[in-house]
Amino acid sequence: MVVDFKKENDNATLVFEGRLDTVTSYQVSTDIERLLASAPDISRLTCDMSQLDYISSSGLRILLKLAKRYKDFCIIEVQPRVYDVLNTTGFTKIMHVERALRQFSIEGCEVIGVGGVGTVYRIDGDTIIKVFCEGTTIDEVRREITMSKEAFVMGMPTAISFDIVRVGSQYGLVYELLQADTLSACVKREPARINEFAKKYADLFHQLHVIEVPNGSSVPSAKVREQQQIRYIRRYFPQKSIDLMLRIVDNIPEANRLLHLDLQTKNAMVQDGQLMLIDMGEVSYGHPMFDLGHAYSSMVTLIGDYNAIIGMPRELGMSFWSHAINYYLEGLPPDVVKQRKAQIEVVSCVRNFSWLALSDSFPQDLINECKNLFDERVGCRQDYILDVCKTFRDWTLD
Repeated sequence: MVVDFKKENDNATLVFEGRLDTVTSYQVSTDIERLLASAPDISRLTCDMSQLDYISSSGLRILLKLAKRYKDFCIIEVQPRVYDVLNTTGFTKIMHVERALRQFSIEGCEVIGVGGVGTVYRIDGDTIIKVFCEGTTIDEVRREITMSKEAFVMGMPTAISFDIVRVGSQYGLVYELLQADTLSACVKREPARINEFAKKYADLFHQLHVIEVPNGSSVPSAKVREQQQIRYIRRYFPQKSIDLMLRIVDNIPEANRLLHLDLQTKNAMVQDGQLMLIDMGEVSYGHPMFDLGHAYSSMVTLIGDYNAIIGMPRELGMSFWSHAINYYLEGLPPDVVKQRKAQIEVVSCVRNFSWLALSDSFPQDLINECKNLFDERVGCRQDYILDVCKTFRDWTLD
């Protein structure tokens, strides 16, 4: 029986390997006390049982003692045989215990979407899986599930994940979507129905933007999120560029409407003629121009391989967006429509670059392309952009 010890700041992990039974428990208890004595500033203790094959009552007493000592205590990656013991003895009710995640293979699966934080694969006709980029933590995956559930309760038509899995060393979320296809695939397959699909897409935005996120919700602020992302990409851009992007965001009015923030056509699934959203990692609240600016950035001015990311040729995607935004703004006076389109385009100028904060593993060539395009899209248009920012306050919500 081996116990390994890892510590980062005030978080510590004990890794158990082998059999924790009557024969080994005394030595294990002694080893643990010695290890913990060397780190008296621990506030959170995690027991990793991914390599523990067996546990007896004497081993359970060790866990109980640790749980009483540390208020923030959890047991993770518990194998089925050990989990059955913890569950039968009631340990799963008195402390935080997590089963080991099942391993899942995506070999031969069709890629249906590529995003900043992961790739979506079709498993079969009924299910899809989102595989997160290397380095994504389990807490970040759980946050996406939490946001998905909360948004669903508020009225966002979203698919709910029913399982977290491992795909090699990465995490995955499995979704059940019966006979669903991406909106991108539908538009590409039936371009003659572009108006019909664009109307559904516009209606989906409207459906979200009338939902008011209540105070106390765990859904975060889009403005705060965008500001954080802009500051994160200071490694790529000079301070004057960062300041300009922050100035644009600062001018966006406060609001509490529900936003998806990555509603491009590969993140909308068509099921029985209705649109269902996936990829809920960026769900936030704020002004609708955030949502529309982000979508414009994806559907019109995307930097990168448009066909791979969006799932259709750029020309078709831009045409689709043109139809959709006209439906979204339908009924407004022509001068207001013109102004709002300009506002959306200006907000998209931030998203064109702030999305680099979503991952630290983007190719250097893509980062360089973003850096080279900044002056063309933003810097040399500063006066125009700031003039449009002055009109943001005119976009009032009913």
